[in-house]
Amino acid sequence: MQHASFDFTDTVVLVTGGGTGIGRAITDAFLDAGATVVITGRRRERLEQALEGRPADRAVAVPADVSDGAAVAALVEQVVERFGRLDVVVPNAAGYESGPLTELSDEAWAALRATNVDGFFHLAKAVLPHLAASGGNLVAVSSVSGDRGDWGQAAYNATKAAISNFVRSLALDWGAEGVRLNAVAPAFTLTELTEGMGRDEESLAPFVDRIALGRPGEPEDVAPAVLFLASDAARYVTGAVLAVDGGTSASTGQPHL
Repeated sequence: MQHASFDFTDTVVLVTGGGTGIGRAITDAFLDAGATVVITGRRRERLEQALEGRPADRAVAVPADVSDGAAVAALVEQVVERFGRLDVVVPNAAGYESGPLTELSDEAWAALRATNVDGFFHLAKAVLPHLAASGGNLVAVSSVSGDRGDWGQAAYNATKAAISNFVRSLALDWGAEGVRLNAVAPAFTLTELTEGMGRDEESLAPFVDRIALGRPGEPEDVAPAVLFLASDAARYVTGAVLAVDGGTSASTGQPHL
């Protein structure tokens, strides 16, 4: 048996929310590994900034809103038409809400669900037949919050639980077609989405207190795990939700003694 390679040359990768935060780190990692990467998001300028200095033939920005099923289907067809295949898909686009559920408006809940849950649904529905054709795989960005409770994050946690269980169930449905589906589950990670909380030591302390490594995650901590799950090194891994959380999920959540 040859050693598995992390060389993604001649591999076509689609990353949603690829212009910022964890998505941008994943985009950079795949490009550095030789892949052709298409990134999408709602803000064209952020997508273009993320790809500055990258080869135009391997780094492509296509704006789209993942909550729009028709837009997602058109995006996927555009990628396949241009490159002839689709090998790896990373559903990463996400919104975040925190606070008491009774103070969350119906509009905010609908927007959160549309991005986090509907966005995954639209993308998976569009890409799975193409991944079956290429023998490809999907690696979603979920969260440790999808497998546990957190104070003040009921709505967000519910959407991430949906992602984790979409992955587990679809892995069963599509394994016979040669498609692998997995997810990474970060803990609190410093990104544009969480920068407000990241600057507030009092708000951040309860999260950091549960992290064995004693610090919040960074996008660059998550990207290598995505590459592993997308690579041949993980060829017998499917339906897995891999914690990339500094040890958060190893804890009961109780304060330090």
